[in-house]
Amino acid sequence: MPNEFFDQARQPLIEGFIESLQNATGAKVLHRRHAAGIDRGVDLLLTLDTPDGNWGIAVEIKRAVYPRDIRDALEALQLYGAENAEKRNATTIIPMVIAEKISQGAREELKNSGAGYYDASGSLYFRHERWLINIDRPAAASARKTQRVPLFSGAKEMVVHALLHSKGEWFTGLELAERSETSVFTVSSVLQELELREWVESEGSGRLLRRRLCRAGDLLDAWAEAWQQRKENRSNWYFFSPNPRQLLENLARKAPKSSSASWAFTGAIAANYLSPLLTQVDLAELETLPGTQAQLADALGLKPAEKGNNVVLIERSGAGMLFRRHDPQSGAWLASEFIQYLDLQDGRGRNAELATQLRHDILKV
Repeated sequence: MPNEFFDQARQPLIEGFIESLQNATGAKVLHRRHAAGIDRGVDLLLTLDTPDGNWGIAVEIKRAVYPRDIRDALEALQLYGAENAEKRNATTIIPMVIAEKISQGAREELKNSGAGYYDASGSLYFRHERWLINIDRPAAASARKTQRVPLFSGAKEMVVHALLHSKGEWFTGLELAERSETSVFTVSSVLQELELREWVESEGSGRLLRRRLCRAGDLLDAWAEAWQQRKENRSNWYFFSPNPRQLLENLARKAPKSSSASWAFTGAIAANYLSPLLTQVDLAELETLPGTQAQLADALGLKPAEKGNNVVLIERSGAGMLFRRHDPQSGAWLASEFIQYLDLQDGRGRNAELATQLRHDILKV
Protein backbone atom coordinates (compact mmCIF):
# COMPACT_ATOMS: atom_id res chain seq x y z
CA MET A 1 0.00 0.00 0.00
CA PRO A 2 1.25 3.58 -0.62
CA ASN A 3 3.26 4.78 2.34
CA GLU A 4 2.71 8.06 4.10
CA PHE A 5 6.25 9.42 4.13
CA PHE A 6 9.31 9.30 1.90
CA ASP A 7 11.93 6.56 1.81
CA GLN A 8 14.69 8.94 2.98
CA ALA A 9 12.67 9.83 6.07
CA ARG A 10 11.82 6.25 6.98
CA GLN A 11 15.21 4.64 6.29
CA PRO A 12 16.72 5.49 9.72
CA LEU A 13 13.59 4.04 11.31
CA ILE A 14 13.97 0.80 9.36
CA GLU A 15 17.66 0.49 10.22
CA GLY A 16 16.94 1.14 13.89
CA PHE A 17 14.23 -1.52 13.87
CA ILE A 18 16.46 -4.15 12.22
CA GLU A 19 19.33 -3.42 14.59
CA SER A 20 17.08 -3.61 17.67
CA LEU A 21 15.45 -6.82 16.45
CA GLN A 22 18.78 -8.53 15.79
CA ASN A 23 20.26 -7.38 19.12
CA ALA A 24 17.21 -8.48 21.11
CA THR A 25 16.78 -11.89 19.46
CA GLY A 26 20.30 -12.82 18.43
CA ALA A 27 18.81 -13.72 15.05
CA LYS A 28 19.94 -12.31 11.72
CA VAL A 29 18.01 -10.58 8.97
CA LEU A 30 18.93 -12.38 5.75
CA HIS A 31 16.85 -10.51 3.21
CA ARG A 32 14.72 -7.41 2.96
CA ARG A 33 12.27 -6.32 0.30
CA HIS A 34 10.62 -2.91 0.18
CA ALA A 35 7.18 -2.04 -1.14
CA ALA A 36 8.33 -1.81 -4.77
CA GLY A 37 9.47 -5.43 -4.64
CA ILE A 38 6.43 -6.84 -2.87
CA ASP A 39 3.35 -7.87 -4.80
CA ARG A 40 0.88 -6.06 -2.56
CA GLY A 41 -0.17 -5.09 0.91
CA VAL A 42 2.86 -4.32 3.06
CA ASP A 43 5.72 -1.81 3.07
CA LEU A 44 8.61 -4.09 4.01
CA LEU A 45 9.25 -7.83 4.14
CA LEU A 46 12.16 -9.26 6.13
CA THR A 47 13.48 -12.80 6.32
CA LEU A 48 14.76 -13.59 9.81
CA ASP A 49 17.14 -16.51 10.39
CA THR A 50 16.48 -18.03 13.84
CA PRO A 51 17.39 -21.31 15.59
CA ASP A 52 13.76 -22.31 14.99
CA GLY A 53 13.97 -21.73 11.23
CA ASN A 54 13.43 -18.84 8.86
CA TRP A 55 10.53 -16.50 9.54
CA GLY A 56 9.05 -13.76 7.41
CA ILE A 57 8.24 -10.43 9.03
CA ALA A 58 5.64 -8.32 7.21
CA VAL A 59 5.99 -4.66 8.20
CA GLU A 60 3.65 -1.68 7.90
CA ILE A 61 5.52 1.64 8.25
CA LYS A 62 3.82 4.77 9.60
CA ARG A 63 4.83 8.21 10.80
CA ALA A 64 2.69 8.04 13.95
CA VAL A 65 0.21 5.43 15.13
CA TYR A 66 -2.82 6.01 17.34
CA PRO A 67 -5.66 3.57 18.05
CA ARG A 68 -7.68 4.94 15.13
CA ASP A 69 -4.86 3.90 12.74
CA ILE A 70 -4.65 0.27 13.81
CA ARG A 71 -7.47 -1.15 11.71
CA ASP A 72 -6.06 -0.23 8.30
CA ALA A 73 -2.56 -1.38 9.20
CA LEU A 74 -3.78 -4.75 10.47
CA GLU A 75 -5.99 -5.31 7.43
CA ALA A 76 -2.98 -4.93 5.13
CA LEU A 77 -0.88 -7.28 7.26
CA GLN A 78 -3.64 -9.87 7.57
CA LEU A 79 -4.30 -9.79 3.83
CA TYR A 80 -0.65 -10.41 3.06
CA GLY A 81 -0.46 -13.19 5.66
CA ALA A 82 -3.55 -14.91 4.25
CA GLU A 83 -2.23 -14.78 0.69
CA ASN A 84 1.16 -16.10 1.80
CA ALA A 85 -0.44 -19.01 3.67
CA GLU A 86 -1.99 -20.25 0.42
CA LYS A 87 1.41 -20.64 -1.23
CA ARG A 88 3.28 -23.95 -1.29
CA ASN A 89 6.09 -24.16 1.29
CA ALA A 90 4.91 -20.88 2.77
CA THR A 91 7.15 -19.18 5.32
CA THR A 92 5.70 -18.23 8.69
CA ILE A 93 4.70 -14.55 8.55
CA ILE A 94 4.88 -12.35 11.66
CA PRO A 95 2.97 -9.03 11.41
CA MET A 96 4.62 -5.86 12.75
CA VAL A 97 4.00 -2.11 12.68
CA ILE A 98 6.89 0.34 12.97
CA ALA A 99 6.61 4.12 13.32
CA GLU A 100 8.32 7.20 14.62
CA LYS A 101 5.75 7.21 17.41
CA ILE A 102 3.25 4.62 18.61
CA SER A 103 0.93 5.78 21.38
CA GLN A 104 0.36 3.68 24.49
CA GLY A 105 -3.21 2.91 23.46
CA ALA A 106 -2.08 1.79 20.02
CA ARG A 107 0.61 -0.43 21.55
CA GLU A 108 -1.99 -2.24 23.63
CA GLU A 109 -4.26 -2.74 20.62
CA LEU A 110 -1.41 -4.16 18.56
CA LYS A 111 -0.50 -6.59 21.33
CA ASN A 112 -4.12 -7.70 21.67
CA SER A 113 -4.32 -8.21 17.91
CA GLY A 114 -1.24 -10.43 17.83
CA ALA A 115 0.98 -7.93 16.01
CA GLY A 116 4.41 -6.67 17.05
CA TYR A 117 5.67 -3.10 16.96
CA TYR A 118 8.72 -0.88 17.07
CA ASP A 119 9.03 2.90 17.34
CA ALA A 120 11.77 5.51 17.47
CA SER A 121 11.80 5.50 21.28
CA GLY A 122 13.41 2.05 21.07
CA SER A 123 10.27 0.24 22.18
CA LEU A 124 10.06 -3.22 20.66
CA TYR A 125 7.35 -5.85 21.05
CA PHE A 126 7.91 -9.15 19.25
CA ARG A 127 6.07 -12.35 20.07
CA HIS A 128 6.06 -15.65 18.21
CA GLU A 129 5.83 -19.19 19.57
CA ARG A 130 8.33 -19.39 22.47
CA TRP A 131 9.84 -15.99 21.67
CA LEU A 132 8.82 -12.85 23.56
CA ILE A 133 10.64 -9.51 23.38
CA ASN A 134 8.98 -6.65 25.25
CA ILE A 135 11.03 -3.44 25.51
CA ASP A 136 8.68 -0.67 26.62
CA ARG A 137 9.79 2.97 26.62
CA PRO A 138 7.81 6.23 26.60
CA ALA A 139 6.66 7.16 23.11
CA ALA A 140 9.11 9.40 21.30
CA ALA A 141 8.14 13.01 20.81
CA SER A 142 6.82 13.71 17.34
CA ALA A 143 9.40 14.88 14.85
CA ARG A 144 7.08 17.73 14.02
CA LYS A 145 5.91 19.93 16.87
CA THR A 146 2.14 19.96 16.88
CA GLN A 147 -0.02 22.77 18.19
CA ARG A 148 -2.83 21.37 20.26
CA VAL A 149 -6.26 22.61 19.31
CA PRO A 150 -7.79 24.77 22.09
CA LEU A 151 -10.95 22.98 23.14
CA PHE A 152 -12.48 25.02 25.92
CA SER A 153 -13.82 28.17 24.32
CA GLY A 154 -16.47 29.15 21.81
CA ALA A 155 -18.13 26.52 19.65
CA LYS A 156 -15.49 23.87 20.43
CA GLU A 157 -16.43 24.04 24.10
CA MET A 158 -20.05 23.37 23.11
CA VAL A 159 -18.89 20.18 21.39
CA VAL A 160 -16.99 19.16 24.53
CA HIS A 161 -20.12 19.71 26.62
CA ALA A 162 -22.25 17.63 24.24
CA LEU A 163 -19.61 14.88 24.26
CA LEU A 164 -19.79 14.58 28.04
CA HIS A 165 -23.57 14.30 27.80
CA SER A 166 -23.20 11.42 25.33
CA LYS A 167 -22.48 9.10 28.29
CA GLY A 168 -20.09 6.92 26.30
CA GLU A 169 -22.63 6.10 23.57
CA TRP A 170 -21.59 5.80 19.92
CA PHE A 171 -22.47 8.75 17.68
CA THR A 172 -21.88 10.18 14.22
CA GLY A 173 -20.37 13.59 13.57
CA LEU A 174 -23.73 14.88 12.35
CA GLU A 175 -25.49 13.69 15.51
CA LEU A 176 -22.93 15.43 17.70
CA ALA A 177 -23.20 18.62 15.64
CA GLU A 178 -26.96 18.65 16.23
CA ARG A 179 -26.62 18.02 19.96
CA SER A 180 -23.96 20.70 20.40
CA GLU A 181 -25.71 23.21 18.09
CA THR A 182 -22.48 23.62 16.13
CA SER A 183 -21.17 22.77 12.66
CA VAL A 184 -19.86 19.42 11.44
CA PHE A 185 -16.54 21.16 10.76
CA THR A 186 -16.23 22.25 14.41
CA VAL A 187 -17.14 18.76 15.60
CA SER A 188 -14.53 17.23 13.30
CA SER A 189 -11.71 19.48 14.58
CA VAL A 190 -12.57 18.68 18.22
CA LEU A 191 -12.77 14.94 17.60
CA GLN A 192 -9.46 14.90 15.75
CA GLU A 193 -7.77 16.53 18.73
CA LEU A 194 -9.43 14.15 21.20
CA GLU A 195 -8.38 11.14 19.12
CA LEU A 196 -4.79 12.35 19.31
CA ARG A 197 -5.16 12.46 23.09
CA GLU A 198 -6.79 9.00 22.93
CA TRP A 199 -9.90 10.23 24.75
CA VAL A 200 -12.19 9.24 21.87
CA GLU A 201 -12.30 5.95 19.98
CA SER A 202 -13.80 5.21 16.58
CA GLU A 203 -15.21 2.38 14.51
CA GLY A 204 -16.18 2.09 10.85
CA SER A 205 -15.24 4.54 8.12
CA GLY A 206 -16.80 7.06 5.75
CA ARG A 207 -20.52 7.51 6.33
CA LEU A 208 -20.46 4.60 8.76
CA LEU A 209 -17.78 6.20 10.96
CA ARG A 210 -18.90 6.42 14.56
CA ARG A 211 -17.10 7.55 17.66
CA ARG A 212 -17.55 7.49 21.40
CA LEU A 213 -15.96 9.19 24.38
CA CYS A 214 -13.86 6.63 26.25
CA ARG A 215 -11.97 8.92 28.67
CA ALA A 216 -14.71 11.16 30.02
CA GLY A 217 -12.90 11.73 33.31
CA ASP A 218 -9.80 13.09 31.59
CA LEU A 219 -11.90 15.40 29.41
CA LEU A 220 -13.86 16.70 32.40
CA ASP A 221 -10.69 17.28 34.43
CA ALA A 222 -9.13 19.24 31.57
CA TRP A 223 -12.28 21.33 31.18
CA ALA A 224 -12.42 22.02 34.92
CA GLU A 225 -8.84 23.28 34.86
CA ALA A 226 -9.58 25.61 31.95
CA TRP A 227 -12.90 26.72 33.49
CA GLN A 228 -11.17 28.16 36.53
CA GLN A 229 -9.14 30.53 34.35
CA ARG A 230 -12.10 32.23 32.67
CA LYS A 231 -13.28 35.74 33.46
CA GLU A 232 -17.03 36.29 33.60
CA ASN A 233 -19.32 39.22 34.26
CA ARG A 234 -20.63 38.53 37.77
CA SER A 235 -22.73 40.75 40.05
CA ASN A 236 -23.75 40.38 43.70
CA TRP A 237 -27.30 40.79 44.96
CA TYR A 238 -29.49 40.27 48.03
CA PHE A 239 -32.81 38.42 48.04
CA PHE A 240 -35.10 38.25 51.05
CA SER A 241 -36.02 34.63 51.71
CA PRO A 242 -38.23 33.99 54.76
CA ASN A 243 -36.69 30.53 55.05
CA PRO A 244 -33.00 30.52 54.00
CA ARG A 245 -33.19 26.76 53.48
CA GLN A 246 -35.71 27.34 50.69
CA LEU A 247 -33.68 29.96 48.85
CA LEU A 248 -33.82 28.04 45.56
CA GLU A 249 -37.57 27.44 45.73
CA ASN A 250 -38.36 31.04 46.73
CA LEU A 251 -36.26 32.46 43.92
CA ALA A 252 -37.80 30.03 41.43
CA ARG A 253 -41.30 31.21 42.34
CA LYS A 254 -40.32 34.80 41.53
CA ALA A 255 -38.41 34.00 38.35
CA PRO A 256 -39.83 34.63 34.86
CA LYS A 257 -41.97 31.73 33.66
CA SER A 258 -40.97 30.61 30.19
CA SER A 259 -40.62 27.36 28.28
CA SER A 260 -37.16 28.53 27.15
CA ALA A 261 -35.95 30.58 30.10
CA SER A 262 -32.65 32.44 29.69
CA TRP A 263 -31.47 31.66 33.22
CA ALA A 264 -30.66 28.66 35.42
CA PHE A 265 -29.40 27.81 38.90
CA THR A 266 -25.85 26.50 39.01
CA GLY A 267 -23.07 25.80 41.51
CA ALA A 268 -23.71 24.61 45.05
CA ILE A 269 -27.40 25.44 45.32
CA ALA A 270 -28.25 23.41 42.21
CA ALA A 271 -25.87 20.54 42.97
CA ASN A 272 -27.09 20.23 46.55
CA TYR A 273 -30.67 20.15 45.30
CA LEU A 274 -29.88 17.21 42.99
CA SER A 275 -27.48 15.40 45.33
CA PRO A 276 -28.08 16.62 48.91
CA LEU A 277 -25.01 16.85 51.11
CA LEU A 278 -25.17 20.20 52.91
CA THR A 279 -27.90 21.12 55.39
CA GLN A 280 -28.12 24.59 53.87
CA VAL A 281 -26.67 26.54 50.94
CA ASP A 282 -26.65 30.26 51.64
CA LEU A 283 -25.62 31.48 48.19
CA ALA A 284 -27.61 31.10 44.98
CA GLU A 285 -25.67 31.32 41.72
CA LEU A 286 -27.73 31.91 38.60
CA GLU A 287 -26.41 31.97 35.07
CA THR A 288 -28.12 34.26 32.58
CA LEU A 289 -27.59 35.34 28.99
CA PRO A 290 -25.39 38.41 28.36
CA GLY A 291 -27.26 41.68 28.73
CA THR A 292 -30.10 40.22 30.82
CA GLN A 293 -28.74 40.64 34.36
CA ALA A 294 -30.70 43.80 35.14
CA GLN A 295 -33.91 42.35 33.73
CA LEU A 296 -33.58 39.14 35.76
CA ALA A 297 -32.62 41.04 38.93
CA ASP A 298 -35.72 43.20 38.57
CA ALA A 299 -37.98 40.18 38.01
CA LEU A 300 -36.57 38.44 41.10
CA GLY A 301 -36.80 41.54 43.28
CA LEU A 302 -33.07 41.59 43.97
CA LYS A 303 -31.19 44.48 45.56
CA PRO A 304 -27.53 45.26 44.79
CA ALA A 305 -25.29 44.07 47.64
CA GLU A 306 -21.50 44.13 47.57
CA LYS A 307 -21.54 42.76 51.13
CA GLY A 308 -23.96 40.29 52.67
CA ASN A 309 -25.15 39.07 49.29
CA ASN A 310 -26.91 35.74 48.86
CA VAL A 311 -27.33 35.81 45.07
CA VAL A 312 -24.75 35.96 42.27
CA LEU A 313 -25.78 36.56 38.67
CA ILE A 314 -23.33 35.29 36.04
CA GLU A 315 -23.56 36.27 32.37
CA ARG A 316 -22.94 33.34 30.01
CA SER A 317 -23.58 32.05 26.54
CA GLY A 318 -22.48 29.04 24.50
CA ALA A 319 -21.52 25.87 26.36
CA GLY A 320 -22.51 27.27 29.75
CA MET A 321 -26.14 27.57 28.70
CA LEU A 322 -26.48 24.23 26.91
CA PHE A 323 -28.54 21.37 28.38
CA ARG A 324 -30.39 23.46 30.96
CA ARG A 325 -33.55 21.76 32.13
CA HIS A 326 -36.71 22.66 34.03
CA ASP A 327 -37.40 20.96 37.35
CA PRO A 328 -41.20 20.70 37.71
CA GLN A 329 -41.09 20.05 41.46
CA SER A 330 -39.32 23.29 42.40
CA GLY A 331 -40.19 25.27 39.29
CA ALA A 332 -36.49 26.05 38.88
CA TRP A 333 -34.38 25.94 35.76
CA LEU A 334 -31.17 24.04 36.47
CA ALA A 335 -27.88 24.33 34.63
CA SER A 336 -26.37 21.20 33.12
CA GLU A 337 -24.94 18.97 35.84
CA PHE A 338 -21.53 19.32 34.19
CA ILE A 339 -21.72 23.13 34.44
CA GLN A 340 -22.75 22.79 38.08
CA TYR A 341 -19.68 20.63 38.65
CA LEU A 342 -17.39 23.16 36.97
CA ASP A 343 -18.81 25.99 39.08
CA LEU A 344 -18.08 23.98 42.23
CA GLN A 345 -14.35 24.15 41.49
CA ASP A 346 -14.09 27.60 43.11
CA GLY A 347 -12.64 26.46 46.43
CA ARG A 348 -15.50 27.99 48.41
CA GLY A 349 -16.65 26.30 51.64
CA ARG A 350 -17.45 22.63 51.16
CA ASN A 351 -17.91 22.90 47.40
CA ALA A 352 -15.09 20.43 46.76
CA GLU A 353 -16.92 17.75 48.79
CA LEU A 354 -20.16 18.51 47.00
CA ALA A 355 -18.39 18.31 43.64
CA THR A 356 -17.00 14.88 44.49
CA GLN A 357 -20.45 13.61 45.45
CA LEU A 358 -22.09 15.10 42.35
CA ARG A 359 -19.46 13.50 40.13
CA HIS A 360 -19.98 10.10 41.75
CA ASP A 361 -23.78 10.09 42.10
CA ILE A 362 -24.98 12.13 39.13
CA LEU A 363 -22.24 12.51 36.52
CA LYS A 364 -20.87 8.99 37.06
CA VAL A 365 -17.55 9.97 35.50
